[in-house]
Amino acid sequence: MKVHMQILIALGLGIKRNWHIFFGIIAGILVGIYLHGHPSTLISNLLIFIGQVFIRLIQMVVIPLVVSAIIIGITSIGDNKQLGKFGTKMVLYYGIITTIAVIIGAALSLIMKPGLGAAHYIAANTATEVQSSVAAAMAQQQGNILNLFLGFIPSNPLHSFAAGDMVPIIVFVVIFAVALAKVGDVNRPIVSFFESVFAATMKITDWIMFFAAPGVFALTASAISSFGIDIFMSISKYLAVLLIGFAIQMFIVYPMFLKFFSKVSAAMLFSAIAEAMMVAFGTASSSATLPLTIACCEKRGISHKISSFVLPLGATLNFDGTALLQTVAVIFLAQAYGVVLTPFLIIQIGLLAIIASSTCAGIPGAGLITIALILNGMGLSPEQLVAGFAFLFTIERVTDMFRTLLNVTSDAVVTAAIADNENEINYDLLNNPSAYEEIA
Repeated sequence: MKVHMQILIALGLGIKRNWHIFFGIIAGILVGIYLHGHPSTLISNLLIFIGQVFIRLIQMVVIPLVVSAIIIGITSIGDNKQLGKFGTKMVLYYGIITTIAVIIGAALSLIMKPGLGAAHYIAANTATEVQSSVAAAMAQQQGNILNLFLGFIPSNPLHSFAAGDMVPIIVFVVIFAVALAKVGDVNRPIVSFFESVFAATMKITDWIMFFAAPGVFALTASAISSFGIDIFMSISKYLAVLLIGFAIQMFIVYPMFLKFFSKVSAAMLFSAIAEAMMVAFGTASSSATLPLTIACCEKRGISHKISSFVLPLGATLNFDGTALLQTVAVIFLAQAYGVVLTPFLIIQIGLLAIIASSTCAGIPGAGLITIALILNGMGLSPEQLVAGFAFLFTIERVTDMFRTLLNVTSDAVVTAAIADNENEINYDLLNNPSAYEEIA
């Protein structure tokens, strides 16, 4: 089957699986157009309320989601020989790919400036408030770089949790998780507890995503009722930046990475994991795609030893597509609200995007959920950027499908590179599609 037909099928599956989200967007557009010509204060206030409820629900799950994901990811590596043999290489490869994605996202956003077209939709007093908050946070951080790094280490972790200071929380949790990994089986009660927390938080996130339809409807209708249908002009530029970035990552970065770090052909690898790529695109969930990704890799040349270790961790820790999306989204918001993007702030956005993406759950909508971590580092909260978030959520489902496709593909790329390094690839099978086993 031709690639373009596979993409159309995947897009159709995505619409079928997420019809309620698409219905919310379409209904929001129609209601927004009507209210733009027939304003109603009561309905407008109700839409704003529903939109803010959705955003608050997203904020609610950030800390338990991030904490449990980090602890499960690190302790699953454990203190074993696998970590010493190729675990470090795995982290290095994932780090390289994600850093490149962030650089691409930042560069395209700074060149194409997608947020400038949305600037006139933002209320002047709101923009001034956001600019002041960011300026104060940056002045405090830049005043003494040593104090900035000192602030990353929580003197009282409980205070950091209560205040929602995400970076100190992550530093503490990483140290705690490494310690748990080192103490052996005695960690099982605590790890099991956080596995339960993660499962419960994922379930809550599923529930929030069911509320996504009315949430997206309210945000879309509220934005269009205030600004008119012209709002999509600014959204189209934001979407264009993302799609260009995703294409560069997929068709330039991944092949170059494979060529530099292994002997694996990108064309053959993409052919081998085609089913997983389509399911990733259709479901917008790397976690849901994981069993199929493992099956594609194992049945088409990559050993179980490598696939069973690297791919599950990749589905937990590696989200370069998400990092690219978050970088573009935050710079879009900064440009829309007139925030001065200094080199220091751009670097901070990039670093926080890498951290935020690595704590992101592999489920639909998670990319915009953990964006709260980046905004927190800038001295902001999503509640201050309601109008800007309305823009992002209008096309969130479409961007989610593309960023998940990237996430799943990069997991397979890193797995293939490590398998090549460890002589764990059957090239006769990988390079012979006619001999592939069918994926059940």
